[in-house]
Amino acid sequence: MRVPWSWLKEYCDPGSDPEQLAERLSMTGTEVERIGHAGVASEEGFMVGRVISAEPHPNADRLRVCEVDVGEAEQRTIVCGAPNVAAGQTVAVALPGAVMPDGVRLAKAKLRGVASAGMILSEAEMELGHDSDGIVVLDTEAAPGTALGAVLPIAETVLELEITPNRPDCLGVFGVAREVHAISGAPLAPEPWAEGQDPEPTGEGEVSDYASVTVEVPELCPRFTARAFTDVVIGPSPLWLKQRLTAAGQRPINNVVDITNDVMLLTGQPLHAFDLDKVPDGALTIRRAAEGETMRTLDDVERTFDSEAVLVCDRNGPSGIAGIMGGQLSEVSETTTRVLMEAANWSGPNVLTTSGKLGLRSEASTRFEKQIHPDLTMRAQVVAARLMVELTGAHLVAGTIDTDVDPYPPTELHLRQERMTGLLGMAVPPGDAADYLGRLGFAVDTETGGFRVGVPPDRYFDVSREVDLIEEVGRVHGIDEHLQPTLPSRPPGAGGLEPHQVRLRRAEDLLCDAGLDEAVTWSFVSPDTSRGLGLEGPEAAAIVVHNPLSEEQSVMRTSLLGGLLDSVSHNLARGAATVSLFESGRVYLPESPPASGSGDAAGGVLDGLFSGSRPAPARENHRLAALVAGALGAPSWRGEPAPADFYLGKGLLELLCGALRAEFELEPTQLPFLHPGRAASVTLGGRAAGWLGELHPRLAATMDLPASVALEIDAGALIAASAVGAEIYEDLTSFPAVYEDLAVVIDDSVPAAAVGAAIEEGGGALLHDHRVFDVYEGEQIEPGKRSLALRLEFRASDRTLTDAEVAECRAAIVAALGRLGGVLRG
Repeated sequence: MRVPWSWLKEYCDPGSDPEQLAERLSMTGTEVERIGHAGVASEEGFMVGRVISAEPHPNADRLRVCEVDVGEAEQRTIVCGAPNVAAGQTVAVALPGAVMPDGVRLAKAKLRGVASAGMILSEAEMELGHDSDGIVVLDTEAAPGTALGAVLPIAETVLELEITPNRPDCLGVFGVAREVHAISGAPLAPEPWAEGQDPEPTGEGEVSDYASVTVEVPELCPRFTARAFTDVVIGPSPLWLKQRLTAAGQRPINNVVDITNDVMLLTGQPLHAFDLDKVPDGALTIRRAAEGETMRTLDDVERTFDSEAVLVCDRNGPSGIAGIMGGQLSEVSETTTRVLMEAANWSGPNVLTTSGKLGLRSEASTRFEKQIHPDLTMRAQVVAARLMVELTGAHLVAGTIDTDVDPYPPTELHLRQERMTGLLGMAVPPGDAADYLGRLGFAVDTETGGFRVGVPPDRYFDVSREVDLIEEVGRVHGIDEHLQPTLPSRPPGAGGLEPHQVRLRRAEDLLCDAGLDEAVTWSFVSPDTSRGLGLEGPEAAAIVVHNPLSEEQSVMRTSLLGGLLDSVSHNLARGAATVSLFESGRVYLPESPPASGSGDAAGGVLDGLFSGSRPAPARENHRLAALVAGALGAPSWRGEPAPADFYLGKGLLELLCGALRAEFELEPTQLPFLHPGRAASVTLGGRAAGWLGELHPRLAATMDLPASVALEIDAGALIAASAVGAEIYEDLTSFPAVYEDLAVVIDDSVPAAAVGAAIEEGGGALLHDHRVFDVYEGEQIEPGKRSLALRLEFRASDRTLTDAEVAECRAAIVAALGRLGGVLRG
């Protein structure tokens, strides 16, 4: 809802600037999304001018050279291309230096050889409307040189509100003004539909002489009102109305249509104007549509209906979709002289359903689908009648067609002071509470211990219980200002985390400590995500969401990688040099939970924690995933950090498993989204638990990523394999270690894990540690082989080892490596 500031102030001037009011509105439940602007940002350089002369341009048939008085000592020469410019007109002028609404600063120009020192403005150029065919001719006595802002609202501040579904009253400017009155205490202008505002009928006869209405579905149309107008003159609306509608996000069309939009924006009640001469005998029928019935709507689209839709029909067929949009059959046009003004009330659920089926939403349907009260119809008729008489010269015919079935009896509630204090946690003085409710339009009478409160039509569907009244009092009183912060009461003792929760937190903290930032991405993804990554098996069959927000969020994720890729790509596209992210979250696989005791049982460690006892339509696995693009760390005076590669991913896995004391194994693997030869599957506790590797170059190029490495592991498997809490402690020994180095030449196809297993097999209990400290390929080494330099550490806890013992262990290690094809390097 766009609310022009000047229009709001007509009904309630809060005495503060828009920013202060926006803050107060947001804190009391009416969220202001942003403060926008319509028209020019600054009024400087915009003047009232008078055209002294308008002569043909010597070098252009469609241009005129005008001499314009703008209140300066000398007249200004302005070249103008408008066909309607003429001497004697009072016009809107922008001088060089003025900033136009599109942000362009006006400068002196030379047009076909004639210097032009300004611009004579059209509606479109000032954003007062959409007419760009001619200049604006002002109807004002203002002298040349008067600031244009004093004559026209060329600079308008607009509050853009996010209205919740339960507050359709704030979809009208007067409803917002009432809200401002309630929270600020500023005076509220009389209601624009108050008694005495309805114009006197001057048309011939009664409305029944011109039209009739038959409602066949009163349960879907609780009230239908109509008024007739004769001698209507169709034409453009005055500038003030065009500017108001434009600022509110509407496109001015003609005075009658603009009146319906203006009244809707003011009162919250949509209206529709029929050309009465296009409605045979003025007879309208409200009925359900026949299955497959069609109609061409005002947007020039042929619509097809089912039997749930409600239509407004004349004898020629449908002429409007109830509560959504009118049809072309009875559209108001330049030839219209008689108008039937409709203000009806429709079933909100029916409008919402029909709008969804047709894929057609309008300003009217936005209001009706929230269910508004039938009493708003006559409010709108009063305001519309006054504007029709003033702006079109119409004659109002006596009487109003009204099919009110009165389905909503008045609501009266009892508000207890004691209950209000207990629920709010603060005491609101009774006089203040009554004042707040009165400002909001409620009828308040004092009774013992509280109040008797009548609910106004504007809030009929929102306020139906005592607790609703308490909420109204609390928010206007100011919970943020008056409610004192307190700590919640709790029984003695402190809670703690379960062991698996502690381990999960430790894993997440380790990734943060390693320099990665935690990301939280959508659980809903696009179907293209799985296809783009080439996921296989259960991960390729995503669960479809029944009522998705959009096609981009229509299935449940089966991997965390897709969300991390999108986040990394988003950050890199906005100037980040490197991005390192991890996520701890669930994926959703379309398969039944594993049976107790199966190989996947470790996955249930976290499934039970996060799913609770509720039945799940699919298996929800908790996973940890990380993605590093570019490098992990920032460049320094010591040089650039190493780009992300397979070994960085392996290092992150070693960090996690080392801290959680979980043994892991890696095996080469082939996955469509990982670099061939630089990818591995991860096994934890004998269970396949994930993967790690560099991104496939084709995938990285598609997403415009630098060299990147990723990993994704089952958090349940990681925690099930963790030995944290089952540590075995040994006494420190004072006996020295013996270190041996050896170099072995071995095929480069032998995995590092196999070499490590052979060393441990041969070293036995005396081998305390081993590591590879150098790898060499090149001269003196056969192609397809590599030289590994190994550092071996031998130690016994109860004695100093002898040379013979170490030599025996060394020989056993060499023999074990020999079984892998390794030989000592000479």
